[in-house]
Amino acid sequence: MLTRLYNRTLALAAAPHAPVWLALIAFAESSFFPVPPDALLIPMVIARPRRAWALAALCTAASVAGGALGYLIGAELFDRLARPVLDFYGYGARVAGFEALYARWGLWVILIKGLTPIPYKIVTIASGAAHFDFAVFMAASAVTRGARFFLLAGLLRRYGAPVRDFVERRLGLVAGALAAGIVGGFLLLRFL
Repeated sequence: MLTRLYNRTLALAAAPHAPVWLALIAFAESSFFPVPPDALLIPMVIARPRRAWALAALCTAASVAGGALGYLIGAELFDRLARPVLDFYGYGARVAGFEALYARWGLWVILIKGLTPIPYKIVTIASGAAHFDFAVFMAASAVTRGARFFLLAGLLRRYGAPVRDFVERRLGLVAGALAAGIVGGFLLLRFL
């Protein structure tokens, strides 16, 4: 079953409309969608290594644009929905403390977490909720997301055939490692 799903994903990645799906997933993942764009970027670059840079650029642009939506969600919905509830339960001071901490270290949070498998939507929404400088947020997002997607695309372009062979021979191991990485990212987020 896993092999069949892998083969279907590779076929989808080679389809003419795959870049549209990549852009939509990258956009949505930065603000509300749970699946990272890597799930489509990786097989797309493996299927079409000559398009690696264009796919990384598309993924970066869509992810940064989606980050702007995530920022808006944090800035507008947090103040309207979450802040009154937190104030009601006496956590208003903690929110102020978080905003002060984010004002001081927010750029580093964006740069570090934007490279990791920790869901980027958490960073975008937190940046908006803390009213972090939007221009700095967008610039840091472009740098960190671009670095992540271009590095991934470059490695896959350079080592794509061996990577594809390894994945196809050890698909269960790769799927397990990917799942462990995602769970580990959520655990890091929970305890950091």
